[in-house]
Amino acid sequence: MTSSANDCYRSRFDAVERIVPRQDPVVYASRPARPPMSEPRILDYGDNGFVLLENLFSAREVACFQEEAQRLWDDAELGDREEAIIEPDSRTLRSLFDVPRFSPVFDRLARDARLVEWARYLLDDEVYLHQSRLNYKPGFEGREFYWHSDFETWHVEDGMPRMRALSISIALDTNRASNGPVMLVPGSHYHFISCAGETPEEHYKKSLRRQEYGVPSQAGLKQLTQGNEIAVITGGAGSALLFDCNTMHGSAGNITPYSRTNLFFVYNAMNNQLQAPFSGQKPRPEYIARRADITALQPVSYREEDYLVRAQYL
Repeated sequence: MTSSANDCYRSRFDAVERIVPRQDPVVYASRPARPPMSEPRILDYGDNGFVLLENLFSAREVACFQEEAQRLWDDAELGDREEAIIEPDSRTLRSLFDVPRFSPVFDRLARDARLVEWARYLLDDEVYLHQSRLNYKPGFEGREFYWHSDFETWHVEDGMPRMRALSISIALDTNRASNGPVMLVPGSHYHFISCAGETPEEHYKKSLRRQEYGVPSQAGLKQLTQGNEIAVITGGAGSALLFDCNTMHGSAGNITPYSRTNLFFVYNAMNNQLQAPFSGQKPRPEYIARRADITALQPVSYREEDYLVRAQYL
């Protein structure tokens, strides 16, 4: 049962899947606000639910980020922490959550004005870091992430009230059509899929490895993609994909020799902080969904040199 009868995004409350219209804006910014991007890109984000920024970071910055991601991968002690999610059928690291906690480099990156200013404009509010994670997809071993709307899970399991959050995925490797890139359904953010079934207790312990609840049915996916072409996001390392919290997305497994590591930062509006989970269950851990000690991020205009001298502050 959900925690509120007035919930306009009820999900997982009976055996029937439903598709309902979005009740919230996509681009919250008012016209007088000064955008950090061009008008066509804002329109793309609003219409499609995502926009790709090629070469947002320089090759030297990307090299630093890659080195830091590898350092975290090689840290044996991190593998035993609850923030480290292991693949269900191997000992391969799938995701590392709460990345800034373990990396001053990525703590800086989360505050970079090139990211934060986008989030503040599109959400028309001060923002904080709701969630962060490194998704590793090593060659031959990286597994799929099935189709889902992040908001459905964040709403039901974390208590995110409205669709006023977005993700920024930074490619740390070349995202090829063959190595399991992110795929999105354009326009899907205008429709909320109310999923069937109820949420098991402590669902996150399994769902972060392989999600089975809070995912759309095949019939629901067919309806969302009817007359629509799935967007396969390819691009070089250093590109950034911005996508709305309700955009349907997923990715296939990686059976190629080419690794695909992406860094995700989720920015939530300060006026959209978490309530009690709408599932009626206890909140998920802080490393998955931040609800304590919330402070607005102040964008910092870092230079390339600020990342290259990372050894001084590690």
